[in-house]
Amino acid sequence: MFFITTAIDYTNGAPHIGHAYEKVLADVIARYRRLRGEEVYFLTGVDQHGQKVQQTAEKEGIHPATFAKKKTKLFLNLWKKLGVHYDGWAETTDDRHKACVQAILSDLKERGELYKKGYKGHYSVRQEQFLTDRDRNEAGEFGPEWGEVVEIEEENWYFRLSAHAEWLKNYVSSNPDFVIPGFRRNELLGALANPADLDLCISRPKERLRWGIEFPFDPDFVTYVWFDALINYISFAGYLAADNAGLPDFTSIWDAGRPVHVIGKDILVPAHGVYWPSMLHAIGFPDKRLPQILVHGWWNMKGEKMSKSLGNVVDPDELADKFGVDALRYYLVRDIVTGKDADFDLDRLVMLYNQELANELGNLCNRALNMTARYSGGIVATGAATNADDHELRASLKAVTAEYRVAMDAYDIAEGLKAINRHVTVCNAYAERNKPWELAKDAALKPRLDSVLAHLVESLAHCAVLISPVLPDPAARIAAQLRMDSLLDLKFDDLQWGLVPDGHETGKPKPVFPKIVTEEA
Repeated sequence: MFFITTAIDYTNGAPHIGHAYEKVLADVIARYRRLRGEEVYFLTGVDQHGQKVQQTAEKEGIHPATFAKKKTKLFLNLWKKLGVHYDGWAETTDDRHKACVQAILSDLKERGELYKKGYKGHYSVRQEQFLTDRDRNEAGEFGPEWGEVVEIEEENWYFRLSAHAEWLKNYVSSNPDFVIPGFRRNELLGALANPADLDLCISRPKERLRWGIEFPFDPDFVTYVWFDALINYISFAGYLAADNAGLPDFTSIWDAGRPVHVIGKDILVPAHGVYWPSMLHAIGFPDKRLPQILVHGWWNMKGEKMSKSLGNVVDPDELADKFGVDALRYYLVRDIVTGKDADFDLDRLVMLYNQELANELGNLCNRALNMTARYSGGIVATGAATNADDHELRASLKAVTAEYRVAMDAYDIAEGLKAINRHVTVCNAYAERNKPWELAKDAALKPRLDSVLAHLVESLAHCAVLISPVLPDPAARIAAQLRMDSLLDLKFDDLQWGLVPDGHETGKPKPVFPKIVTEEA
């Protein structure tokens, strides 16, 4: 079982391009793993608790639950539009999640992992966390990234995070695949080099915040949003769930294969790289049951982080309407290296789609099917003799398929797509050299014409399967035009030469990738 999750989206705001990228990336990985023949469980969802949600709801004059439900609908609608197909949906207001969080709190208290004390310090309203002098900048101030900072004195419950600091440092050091890519793991190691001897405040008094999961043994407090939210990775996978809860069997989901959490770089430290493994360790998870953390970078705009204040936020919903879902999905995983940042560029979105899909893959589809229909009545004849040019094309497909697999196994989707593009380029050059339109003029060259067309159709069938994790709908349209309804039921190991049988009849081509024409054009 391949269990993949994304960070759950905070419902205090609307979905932005970073949310869309993360979900499409996870969706592509899940679809690829299914292509590999693995059973997959893909979990995503929304984080609905916290002070910011309560404050925003109060400003709008509505209950936080109503506000969270309204915002949740925005995320649900966008994932449906973008073709993000998940198996499990997490909402932190779900009673099943609440029960799991409260059971964990009670267990940790019984085992001495929690304690209560008073504290006076600075608090970031935006980040919903207490700050220390380590969070000050060189000027000795709390920077703008913390938003409003207030001084608070109150009693709270604490998790003995410091008790797990040495274990965590050793674990991260000895498990190089805990965080991927490697340079993101190095960032975590740097943060752990001199760990603060501090414990984590995991409660908020109800007099300040009521919108959260109540402490089962101290009803005057609710759970800190990050402690609550992180537990979704196990609560919605069936951890501690009742038999009739309608959740998966936890052992088959979590233990059958190492879980992968897909997150943005901004929440690696401290949430997913420090809090979460320490929480799991305290709960009693052995090292071998800890997940992998796949960290992606940000989509920036001209080198700057997107933000409302700068007016450079990109709305994925509007982009999908303007350029199409296929163009957006393709660009989001084609023009960024997983783990690194990239600049969002609408001109490149249009260029990559038009060049690599409309002009190259779309051209191969049109050529293969249109010429087979025109010159061979739509019948693929595979028995003709082959020559060196044919063998080079087959060798290209074999090499590219292997390169694609290596890249996709390493979560490098952009490199996987480049591999497909290399073979498409080879196919179109092959067609130009062999000129089926010239071969068709001489009946004596019919065997050679049949071989050329068969090689183009066969390559097209393979490309449709390979691109299906990224572009499932176009892949299905190509399969339909090939009249190979079961093509996308194939698994990766089925991709051997000979997918298209001798005598197979193909359909008529229709544009799979209609070219994007901008106003400037």
